[in-house]
Amino acid sequence: MSKTQSWLKTTTFKNYIIESALADASFRKYYRLRDGNKTAILMDSSLEKESLKSFLDVTSKLQNADVGVPKIFEQNIQDGYLILEDFGTKHYLDILNQNNFKAYYTKAINTILKMQKASVKGLRVYNKEFLDFEMSLMQEWYIEKYLQVKLTLAQKKLLEETLNTISNTVLEQPQDIFVHRDFHSRNIMLKENNKIGLIDYQDAMNGAITYDLVSLLKDCYVAYDRRSIKELALEFRDKKGLKVDNETFIKWFDFMGLQRHIKVLGVFSRLHIRDKKESFLKDIPLTLKYVIDTANRYNQTQELAKFLSGLK
Repeated sequence: MSKTQSWLKTTTFKNYIIESALADASFRKYYRLRDGNKTAILMDSSLEKESLKSFLDVTSKLQNADVGVPKIFEQNIQDGYLILEDFGTKHYLDILNQNNFKAYYTKAINTILKMQKASVKGLRVYNKEFLDFEMSLMQEWYIEKYLQVKLTLAQKKLLEETLNTISNTVLEQPQDIFVHRDFHSRNIMLKENNKIGLIDYQDAMNGAITYDLVSLLKDCYVAYDRRSIKELALEFRDKKGLKVDNETFIKWFDFMGLQRHIKVLGVFSRLHIRDKKESFLKDIPLTLKYVIDTANRYNQTQELAKFLSGLK
């Protein structure tokens, strides 16, 4: 922190006091800078400086698409620091409830539609290899390391074949779309002007059209009834102008959700085991429920649902 404070003294924020701010699943740290009623956010990426270039690039892409991202007031790329506009403390997770989630989700869907107009130039492509790699995290970190299950050859074959089917199905939907990758209730802020502000987008990629939609509507931290979620998903399809029938679009949506949630089971387990971040353990049951409930709906994935149900 002393190095951070030394740099801060060279900026226009030298008289601001430093407070702890946002928690993060990465090695980045965030602090709120305060001077009376004036605030800003200090992003400390000193442990992963390489992420700053991506953050600046993606910020520019989203600004050009008229998406609400923080202004950058100061930057120190060499040491890994940025000072950003403060969007406040009101996350979607803090305000969503049974009475308002449809309205807030519609608001966020409109943001996805704007976000998908952003340039994908230079962004890593969400190809089959990467889709499969992400899902492999479930076997390594959730099943073998967290649950400590020794898989049989038959079980490994079941996983390999089913996950292959999932990634192939994901690739059937429109691609070459800007993907935030973590468009969920903890990364969507409601600013004082009641407009949406986005954070934690530096890992954006070029991928499938339903990725951010499923991150929003099948959030790992909060869940609502499937009927409403399907209606909202189809609302996105209609606003997007996609000429595809309900059944096909919901299958795209569901299989994208399977891919994401299978990955997240591995990520949450890894955060607990490797990074000693135990707070994510409480989010595994909902994530697992999404996987099992969705997998049970399709012939190609029912055996996976049965297998994972038996591990609980």
